[in-house]
Amino acid sequence: MDEVERVDKPWGYELRFARAERYAGKVLFIRAGSQLSLQYHEHKDEAFFLQEGTLDLVLGHGAEQRIVRLEAGQARRVRPRTVHRFRAVTDCLLFEVSTPELEDVVRLEDDFGRAGTSDEPPRRET
Repeated sequence: MDEVERVDKPWGYELRFARAERYAGKVLFIRAGSQLSLQYHEHKDEAFFLQEGTLDLVLGHGAEQRIVRLEAGQARRVRPRTVHRFRAVTDCLLFEVSTPELEDVVRLEDDFGRAGTSDEPPRRET
């Protein structure tokens, strides 16, 4: 990938600056008051660094849900099959690096009615 690809989203936009066989890199801008889908990934493993803003990282589904408030300068990893969502308290700019499966998204809730929304949380391996 030699060019930065901008992908407009209902909550802001993504700038995809890297996509190789083993990794991907994006910059996400999330408008204050917006949130991404409550989602999980079957295979995608991602980490992010919050460059600017205040972000609530929602983890879990239903009664198990918890919220972690993040400020600029903090980072987190989201492993595969972890239910999560980003909720922007203020305008946020974050850098995300991940494995390359960018289409690996299972939506449980979505404010914008996007396709792929399901109410089934991931099954845990026993």
